[in-house]
Amino acid sequence: MDPRTLTPALRVLRVCLHLLVAGLLVLAALRDGTAAAVAAAVTGAVYAVGSALRAVRESRSAAALWLGALSAAWLVLLAVTPDGLWLAFPLYFLHLHLLPARWSLPAVAGTAGAAIMSYVRHGAPLNPGAVIGPLLGAAVAVATVLGYQALYRESERHRRLVEELTSTRAELAAAERHAGTLAERERLAREIHDTLAQGLSSIQLLLRAAERALPDGSPEAAGHIERARRTAQDNLAEARRFVRALTPADLARGSLAAALERLCDPAGEGPRVRFSLSGTPVALPTPYEVALLRIAQSALANTVRHAGAGRAEITLTFMDASVTLDVVDDGKGFDPRSCTASPTGGFGLLAMRSRARSLGGTFTVESSPGQGTAVAVSLPLPAEGTV
Repeated sequence: MDPRTLTPALRVLRVCLHLLVAGLLVLAALRDGTAAAVAAAVTGAVYAVGSALRAVRESRSAAALWLGALSAAWLVLLAVTPDGLWLAFPLYFLHLHLLPARWSLPAVAGTAGAAIMSYVRHGAPLNPGAVIGPLLGAAVAVATVLGYQALYRESERHRRLVEELTSTRAELAAAERHAGTLAERERLAREIHDTLAQGLSSIQLLLRAAERALPDGSPEAAGHIERARRTAQDNLAEARRFVRALTPADLARGSLAAALERLCDPAGEGPRVRFSLSGTPVALPTPYEVALLRIAQSALANTVRHAGAGRAEITLTFMDASVTLDVVDDGKGFDPRSCTASPTGGFGLLAMRSRARSLGGTFTVESSPGQGTAVAVSLPLPAEGTV
């Protein structure tokens, strides 16, 4: 493991492991003469070189080669002095840390067996303690390392969850800002349409009426009225341009029917959606198109999220005096009487009804559990000559 990636606690444990190996090697070298000292020095040199090499920390194959050389030097030390068996405990941790599980556990078992055989080979009587001691040390090492690895995996999982949560919160904040921007654009479009544009249109009508009512022989007054009418007409065109600029992007790329048809494009899991157009389309004011598009989007979103439907149909119908939008699905349905305002301020059924009523229209929902849902909105067509 790269020391730069270690936490402070792991750095301390790493230093403690080095000190433990050094202390045990010194103990073995001092107690059994020159041969033990040489074997301990060789083992210590192999350990020091492997600890300093980056390849051992970054490559499993290099770590396996180093552990093989270290184990061979340790076996020589075991043959020279029985005090070498105490090095089995730090070797357990090295095997478990540097080797994959399918190799590390057999390596630990082999190290424990070698320690037991060394104890017997040097003339000590075989007793339960001689067997239980190395095996117990191996079990403690395995439990410690596996427990640490489990905690590390859990910590990594929590870290990833925190990162995903942070990313999701940022995405939600961006989506909320975007939704707020769209809502404000739509509000401005409605305000311009309902106040400025309608007022300029009325001024034009009044100026035409005044022009027709002028007595003959009033060219100066007629000129003033004509200039005022042209000014009102120019400003009305500018107001319409503002309304078009504030139109949602879906409507900016084409007609309302085209925008509704694009909602039927398959995108991931969800019901199959079909669009149909009935009657002869007529030009609608921008607030009408925005309201019908947003209601269709919201109704279809409810179908995808809640209805569990296999099919849905969007129908736009133009009649003599009104335009009607129907969104029907074959989902699980619900009881419309239990509908309440969304606690998150979402664009639910109550908000759709409010939008329809703000334009003088009607909004109805027909549904029952297990029978699908039908949402219908009807808006009166504006009188000719209005925006």
